[in-house]
Amino acid sequence: MRLVLPRWAGALAVKAAAFITVMSCGLAALLGVLVHVSVTDQTVGQARTLALSRLRDATSAFEAGDTLPPGAGVDPAGLPGSLRRLAAGGERGTMVDRHDGQPTMWAAGPADHGRALAVEVDYAQNARTIAGLDRAILWSSGLAIGATLLVGAFAVTRVTRRLHATARVARRITAGDLDARVHDPRTKDPTRPQDEVAAVAAALDSMASSLQGKLMAEQRFTADVAHELRTPLTGLHAAAELLPPGRPTELVRDRVAALRTLTEDLLEISRLDTGRERLDLDTERLGALAERVVRATGAAAGAGAAAGAGAAAGAGAAAGAAEAGARTGNAGARAGADAGIGVTAPGVTVRVLRDVCVETDRRRLERVLGNLVANAHRHGRPPVVLTVDGPVVTVRDHGDGYPAYLVAHGPQRFRTEGGATGHGLGLTIALGQAEVLGARLEFADAPDGGAVATLTLPHRPPVPGDPEARGSGTGGAVPDGAV
Repeated sequence: MRLVLPRWAGALAVKAAAFITVMSCGLAALLGVLVHVSVTDQTVGQARTLALSRLRDATSAFEAGDTLPPGAGVDPAGLPGSLRRLAAGGERGTMVDRHDGQPTMWAAGPADHGRALAVEVDYAQNARTIAGLDRAILWSSGLAIGATLLVGAFAVTRVTRRLHATARVARRITAGDLDARVHDPRTKDPTRPQDEVAAVAAALDSMASSLQGKLMAEQRFTADVAHELRTPLTGLHAAAELLPPGRPTELVRDRVAALRTLTEDLLEISRLDTGRERLDLDTERLGALAERVVRATGAAAGAGAAAGAGAAAGAGAAAGAAEAGARTGNAGARAGADAGIGVTAPGVTVRVLRDVCVETDRRRLERVLGNLVANAHRHGRPPVVLTVDGPVVTVRDHGDGYPAYLVAHGPQRFRTEGGATGHGLGLTIALGQAEVLGARLEFADAPDGGAVATLTLPHRPPVPGDPEARGSGTGGAVPDGAV
């Protein structure tokens, strides 16, 4: 039979219970030995005194030639040999031995002609007393150990439950639930003794409150800055449209488009930070959606006329970058790439190994895939391969791979390394939108070189009778421009 411990009975509770059990057993054994030795010495001492007293009476009767008292005799048959030799040597002694199946206390002394005069005293009652004492010690020790173990386990489990509650709150805070608090009762009642667990709980609550305040201030600042920038940027964009054609005008419009895209990205990040995004779910075939993303983003990078259509198709490109691409082509592509949006260059391959239907928000998913492809083009080297294998989508380039901090901790806004340009918002937005979709987005480096982003979408198994259950075919490798 396997012992199943409660969830809160972790290693600490087990170790504490084992320690209490060992210490209780050791203490009970020590006390039992001390009591046993003390009582045994006292009982044996009383029996020895009685036996020696009877031996003196028997010796007096033997020397006077009188009849020996009951229990006394010269060289009796049951006298132990060692005690017989001691008495024959002229000394007196006592010894406990069994005679006729009963414990007996012998006392012996010298008689004439090398013989031994011995007296036997019934020791059965004394032996029963010692045996009863030993049983009482064992039972009382067992009860004491059990009671100590129960009380100790109760006390330890109360502490471990509080520790596990604190750990659960810490994990919730790590997962993004900044409203989580321990609320240990001891921290709210100053009259109760404040132990170490209460101190840890109070420190965690204080840390969570401080962290929540700072993050909320940062989110408000990001949202306020983005909103305040939209009005002057709108005027700046209108003024840039009035400039005469030329290279300086292209540069101004390029930077205005980049600023508008950055502003829209900041607004999107602020909305993601609030955690109040709502999904517009629909059933989409993943392979076809991936091909549309690559087609639209490739069109936005290739020709200005197609940039507006690519934005309308929802490839995840921001409106400012699409408008800049419609006006200047390459200038718009550069602006979109700076902000990490779904602008691609030739060299993208879509491989559909196993197509599935997923229930998702099409706009958000296209935003995620567009940003991943744009990041692969901008920071990696071709070929860029987008692979659909069931609900798992991978985007891989053949460059130098992701920075070490990104693989270890995920993307961080406004952080780039290795001389790369941009704002570091593309992957941050992709990760935030993936979380809204309930998907898992992971970043890693391929063993043979290059960066690999893996998006795992939630997917329910197909129901018999669905088109997906009957099989929808498997797409092959489709280069961009032909998808």
